[in-house]
Amino acid sequence: MEDKIFDLLMYTIPAIITGGIAYFFFRDHMQNEDRRRRYLLHKDSQKEALPLRLQAYERLSLFLERITPAKLLIRISPSSSDKEIYESLLIKSIEQEFDHNLSQQIYMSDQCWNIIIAAKNTTIQLIRKAGLSEKVTSADKLREVILTEMMEQESPSSAALAFIKKEVGDILNP
Repeated sequence: MEDKIFDLLMYTIPAIITGGIAYFFFRDHMQNEDRRRRYLLHKDSQKEALPLRLQAYERLSLFLERITPAKLLIRISPSSSDKEIYESLLIKSIEQEFDHNLSQQIYMSDQCWNIIIAAKNTTIQLIRKAGLSEKVTSADKLREVILTEMMEQESPSSAALAFIKKEVGDILNP
């Protein structure tokens, strides 16, 4: 009887060891295959998302160019000589441009989006500050003051555009 138990153990132990090795081998193999499939899916989705991301950066670059005070003042001329109406018109135009591009934020980093918002808000503040000046009495004078201030300092959009260019460069050349 002991010989039969010993023989049974001699056959069972190698089978258990072989089964354990096969189990761990196939488990690792399946995990590697799963990781490979995920990588390929991620790679394909990145390939499809890249054009959308680049388009979002293009649209927001255009937005920043359009709200640059010098270009904004050329594009939007005063409808009357009232400085408050013109100031409101300029700010409304910036807000409309921004609202039109609001959905593009999902394609860019939070830091980039925050810099774009800061550029927009700084441009609006610059217009409001110029409108509060005592020497501004008409819409044409408001345009003149804003343009004069822009000659003395860099546009708020410039820093945001530089950041966008850097981020796009990082995306294209990782």
